[in-house]
Amino acid sequence: MPYRAESINTPISTQELERRWAAVRAAMQANKIDVLIMQNSNDHMGGYVRYFTDLPATNGYPVTVIFPADDRMSVISQGPMGVIQQLPPEGDGLRRGVKQVMTTSVFVNAPYTLRYDAEMAEKALAPYAGKTIGLVGEGTLPVFLIDYLRRAFANARFVCASDLVDNIAAIKSPEEIALICRTAAAQDAAMKAVIDVLKPGMREHDASAIAEHSIHNHFGEQGIYLSASQPANVTPGQTYPIGGRHTQNRTLQKGDVFSLLIETNGPGGMYAELGRTIVLGKAPQELKDELALLLEARRFTLSMLKPGASCKDIWDAHNNFMKQHGKPEEKRLYCHGQGYDLVERPLIRFDETMLIQAGMNIACHPTWLSSKFFNSPTDNYIVGPNGAGERLHKYPEIIIEVD
Repeated sequence: MPYRAESINTPISTQELERRWAAVRAAMQANKIDVLIMQNSNDHMGGYVRYFTDLPATNGYPVTVIFPADDRMSVISQGPMGVIQQLPPEGDGLRRGVKQVMTTSVFVNAPYTLRYDAEMAEKALAPYAGKTIGLVGEGTLPVFLIDYLRRAFANARFVCASDLVDNIAAIKSPEEIALICRTAAAQDAAMKAVIDVLKPGMREHDASAIAEHSIHNHFGEQGIYLSASQPANVTPGQTYPIGGRHTQNRTLQKGDVFSLLIETNGPGGMYAELGRTIVLGKAPQELKDELALLLEARRFTLSMLKPGASCKDIWDAHNNFMKQHGKPEEKRLYCHGQGYDLVERPLIRFDETMLIQAGMNIACHPTWLSSKFFNSPTDNYIVGPNGAGERLHKYPEIIIEVD
């Protein structure tokens, strides 16, 4: 069944897909890997499937991709059980680079159905029995699937291939960078849409809904909208971190400090994130002072985002900066890559082995939860040949005061 071009939201060019496939196949050949297998079930942290197919995995339904070094892909997804559809070389208007579409009915909360997906994967991998199979995204490949395939292909060699793909996907092409810039612009518009109407009497989730509506109007598909609010004169020790819809029921009041993080993809599925603190009235000087120090910390990190730099070295330097200014060390993640995943490698912290490279899309958000306020200026940067480029978001780096 053909698909209408006007129904598809911002497709990636076939030329860009072919660039990705060629780069991955060259790396597979160099590493003597015959075929890759990957599976995703969401488009928050499920970017491998979209990277290869330009189609998101969504809603908890698994999509399995078999990517050979010498042939077109097989894609296994939700649908009528046992269907195998062969596609022509040009695809069907939606799927490109796909040889066969295989459907079955699998639900991850019904474990007895998992074998149906595994049986389809076995059929797709049959030409590679006894060869080398690369596992992409070990954190998203189900134990059942891999155990099944290891038994079915006892003579095959299974290897981890996530690094192989990650090192290619982390460096963005000009087409991908253009889409990331459109995402940043969509988030700027969403933040403005919230600021234009934010007032006492609204609930926190009303702001998130306004931001989400704006993102959808700018061709974004998925993401999270995190927020929290509190009185500006809150008792020290009663600060609240941002959270999702489940914790966004508080009604905003005059004088409140409201934090909003818009962490979404945009047209084409590329992620960025924009975070700002908003005050429904006059911002306390303490809050402004905290922002000034966080922006200084961010400039310090950006000065080190140069091709070849070690993520561990940047992490250590940031924590030394924070300690020298009497602030707590980062224990989580304050700077990281983004692409088809909301959080993508490299992770700027002590355990990342990937080095900084030109073409990476980096989100930087130094944060601390002080005794009174949550504050985290959040923006994206593209690493250039000489270091981090200009901030992609255009929304001012300020505490926003709403009268």
